[in-house]
Amino acid sequence: MDRTCGVLADLSAGFTGAEAEASDQVGVIHRLGHIKSWLDYAVELGASGLLLGPIFASSTHGYDTIDYFQIDPRLGDDADFDALIEAAHGRGLRVVLDGVFNHVGREFPLYRRAVAAGPDAPDPAWFRLSWPADRAPGQEPEYETFEGHRQLVALNHDEPAVAHYVARVMNHWLERGADGWRFDAAYAVPRRFWAQVLPQVRTEHPDAYVFGEVIHGDYAGFVRDTGVDAVTQYELWKAIWSALNDRNFFELAWALDRHNSWLDSFVPLTFVGNHDVTRIASALTDDRHLPHALVVLMTCGGTPSIYAGDEQAFRGIKEHRPGGDDAIRPAFPAAPADLAPFGWPTYRLHQDLIGMRRRHPWLHHARTRAVELGNTHFIYEAFHAEYRLLVALNLTDAPVTWSIPRAGDIVAPLAGKSHSNPRCGSSARPCEATTECDR
Repeated sequence: MDRTCGVLADLSAGFTGAEAEASDQVGVIHRLGHIKSWLDYAVELGASGLLLGPIFASSTHGYDTIDYFQIDPRLGDDADFDALIEAAHGRGLRVVLDGVFNHVGREFPLYRRAVAAGPDAPDPAWFRLSWPADRAPGQEPEYETFEGHRQLVALNHDEPAVAHYVARVMNHWLERGADGWRFDAAYAVPRRFWAQVLPQVRTEHPDAYVFGEVIHGDYAGFVRDTGVDAVTQYELWKAIWSALNDRNFFELAWALDRHNSWLDSFVPLTFVGNHDVTRIASALTDDRHLPHALVVLMTCGGTPSIYAGDEQAFRGIKEHRPGGDDAIRPAFPAAPADLAPFGWPTYRLHQDLIGMRRRHPWLHHARTRAVELGNTHFIYEAFHAEYRLLVALNLTDAPVTWSIPRAGDIVAPLAGKSHSNPRCGSSARPCEATTECDR
């Protein structure tokens, strides 16, 4: 896929408005077509790919998979998937699938067979089961779960058959037209497992884009040990909204320095929102700082991902309770024309910033360095090879003026009256310029 100036549009499991429980539905409902009606909207936004939530047969939210080779009947069937791939590719959009390979649902056939057969089941090695010595007929074993969720049965990643199965699933859907995979909860899986799986996939699909969900820790080491292309950059996500809320740009500068170090070995998947966190418009305590967050996302190295709805300033708070994701994973209307009118200015800001990034694809690899730093103002330079972009951010109500030596052309107004300067390298004309920045 287009990784150089790529921007992924992240669609949650709730996008199509499917029922929360598979048992509530009879037959197949062709909801994947709902996504097709939004493809032109994604293209006009500037996206180069779609990141789909789980689409395989499951019992509830998609993360308790029952059959990895079947499209969830609440979403459609194989023909619907093929039509979506054809429509997306016809518009230049790549499609990345969500692979939930740390765990399965309790209705996963091999788990049900293992439970029914007891300790002598033919496939016990797929799971980490613990049978009581005085087991009564029909009594289930204890089993490892994902973070204590009893509906999510952890796979045994030391079992070679599991690695072979996951590689077969990945190759199957890549052959059907998918362009990449997101590894859900990749951090919970031993790195050696991914290192066993990915060579089996790379042999057949060397260009597939694969990234893992990793919250914290040694990002570069994870990429090195597993063979994924990237991981989710949660450190930068947290620093962006936290620095803006606390009026502490030192936190953001520190995170950007860390970000620079990872760019030596891989290009992270960057974001200010996704399907697991409070929406950025709700996370910020001052609505006027939303443009600042987007400017940072679009002017540092990475592959940015825009969570569907954030481009319209959707609001929603993540709650740690059953159903706590509902507010951040709403169903979308039938077509973009049905959206509320007040979100379109934020959409156009996304268009402007993504357009700037696509015109300057070197930003994919760009590092940053602080030029001037204070609690409430931050000037940094994004750079790669001979290219330069100067970004000025100000959180105060009063305008601040800076002199910029050797300024080139102004690219575009970014946050409020903030301006960025694209090329301050050898090819830029020498001159003195001032940039006035306020909210």
